[in-house]
Amino acid sequence: MQLGLHTGHIDPVVADICGRVPFRGPFAIGHECVAEVVETGPGVTRFAVGDVVVVPWAVSCGECARCRRGLTAKCSTTATGVLAAYGFGHASGPWGGMISDLVRVPFADHMLVKVPAALDPLRVAAASDNLADAWRCVVPPLAERPGGSVLVIGGAAQSIGLYAAGLAVAYGSEVDYVDHDPDRLGIAEELGARVHAVTARELERGRLPGRRYDIAVEASSSAAGVRAGLRALEPGGVCTPVGYYIAPGTKVPLMHMYANDATLRVGVSHVRPLLPELLDFVVRTGFAAEKVTTVLAEWDQAPDAYRARTIKLVLQRPRLYAD
Repeated sequence: MQLGLHTGHIDPVVADICGRVPFRGPFAIGHECVAEVVETGPGVTRFAVGDVVVVPWAVSCGECARCRRGLTAKCSTTATGVLAAYGFGHASGPWGGMISDLVRVPFADHMLVKVPAALDPLRVAAASDNLADAWRCVVPPLAERPGGSVLVIGGAAQSIGLYAAGLAVAYGSEVDYVDHDPDRLGIAEELGARVHAVTARELERGRLPGRRYDIAVEASSSAAGVRAGLRALEPGGVCTPVGYYIAPGTKVPLMHMYANDATLRVGVSHVRPLLPELLDFVVRTGFAAEKVTTVLAEWDQAPDAYRARTIKLVLQRPRLYAD
């Protein structure tokens, strides 16, 4: 990545997020967690020691103009650069990372969302980013298009694509999931989606299931996926890419979008405003988000667990104040 930034093959905004020497250590990794409150400061009134909470990946104040608009990942109070975030290194602020014994959460009364007592925290281990990211791709657009059809192009943004497929099924939609990876295809099928094995070359050629969709979720992190998702839309459809598109010149079919009245929604996920509705939905429907977790490891097994290439890793540790 450092070479790519130097030669212009990677968009310079990547350096603003990850540093001029990307991910230069040492720093604490991890940007998703469900945490147990072990201490509160004098300004915290909504939470107590022992509460189990979701900690959003982006640090926000809840009071600035951007936060009030729901743009909590672009908080003007906490961000000194592009992002204020856990786990991305020093360029995204001095917040540390979730793979730590203790994590400080500023603006805690705003930031934290309590996990309902009826909900297993392992089910929503990814609620602070990937699960909420998938939610914003399918649930708000489906609310505008009741009964809409959904295409998910799976790939590098592995768990987000799978969560999106499962959430869309749980929301009552017909879902086609395309991918080249048999493990991801298997999980998508278990979540209720129709699955289609599609190679990278076939995706580049736009070879997808022969229908049109109201919603497309692009999780392959490829320009070919973006183009294929846009071209697969019904008139008035919406495509949301959720991966990292680091090349400086990603092309999109603007004339096709114009003619088809297509919407391309691109941006970081603003998790905090979504969490109450998302957690309530999981409680009401029993949505089995844990099906996407392919490795569940104990805390002290983290080094070995991170060495394993897997779809979704979740680390767990005993609570200090369990009932």
